[in-house]
Amino acid sequence: MYAPQDESHTSHQKDLKTTGQNEDCSQLTPDIYDNMLIDVPMSKFTWFRTGGKAKMMYQPTGELDLARLLRELQPDIQILPIGIGSNLLVREGGYDGVVIRLSTQAFGKHRVLNDRQLELGSGLPCKLVAKAALNAGIEGLSFLCGIPGSLGGALRMNAGGNGRETVDVLSLVHAVTRTGKRITLRPEQMNYRYRHCGAPKDLIFVSAVLEGVPGDRDEIRRQMDEVMRHREISHPSYSRTCGSTFKNPPGHSVWKLIDQAGMRGARFGGAVVSTKHCNFLINEGTASPYDIEYLGETIRSRVLEATGVRLEWEVAIVGSFIEGREILPLGNG
Repeated sequence: MYAPQDESHTSHQKDLKTTGQNEDCSQLTPDIYDNMLIDVPMSKFTWFRTGGKAKMMYQPTGELDLARLLRELQPDIQILPIGIGSNLLVREGGYDGVVIRLSTQAFGKHRVLNDRQLELGSGLPCKLVAKAALNAGIEGLSFLCGIPGSLGGALRMNAGGNGRETVDVLSLVHAVTRTGKRITLRPEQMNYRYRHCGAPKDLIFVSAVLEGVPGDRDEIRRQMDEVMRHREISHPSYSRTCGSTFKNPPGHSVWKLIDQAGMRGARFGGAVVSTKHCNFLINEGTASPYDIEYLGETIRSRVLEATGVRLEWEVAIVGSFIEGREILPLGNG
């Protein structure tokens, strides 16, 4: 579904530089220091396949390694946890901090707790979360197979589809704080609402317990097939896209608003609004982060003008602009 992705990105890392000399890393222990990457092109790690550079990137080998990194990093250094980069756009000026990549290999383990519950690592892609539930005979998680991205991203944005949201199946979340302490949160502590999680931004989710009901595997498989069939029919597949660009405003379908504003098929530079589903922005191959964000802000402006509805980005946009190529958000918001 969507753009084919190399979830391990092992081949990319062979081409990247370790720190060598970096004053921000001078306090790190040698084994962490030696595996810190610098000047990392984020185009290699996001589904848009475009983006500025991250000043540093670290891929923890597991939760203990992650906690140790966070304890050692200076508190004023920004951190950005990512999974498989399905919902992320990094501006041309890059990200001035440490991108912490939670790989599927290190954070993708799962286990069956009982006939209703699974514990799953946050680096596990959502389609594999749904598959794990299928194998365990747990019904209620099939909607996750149609969500691009990893479980950590689904937890952070309360991802959903087919009438269900992540919070509907969530029992517990395990996270690591900015100081390296492990904590456990219940859904009511996460301040969830539609496509939003109110948990502190510097919490890094490492695993979660999801809950469904005992079900028949053939019925669960039928539900998953139905979700994927709908996605294949209605969404642009195998494109350089991050999935849904904007959140549905209350009482509205966002694609209908974009269509009403005449933006279906609109383009700027190498970015284009999908003609198949106009809440998808696509990188046709040459789009810069500027092209994508500019086109997105143009959509927001045209929709507001045509319908009076103010759209809110669903894609996470981080980093800085290059001087002279700044984009002023609609209403400065």
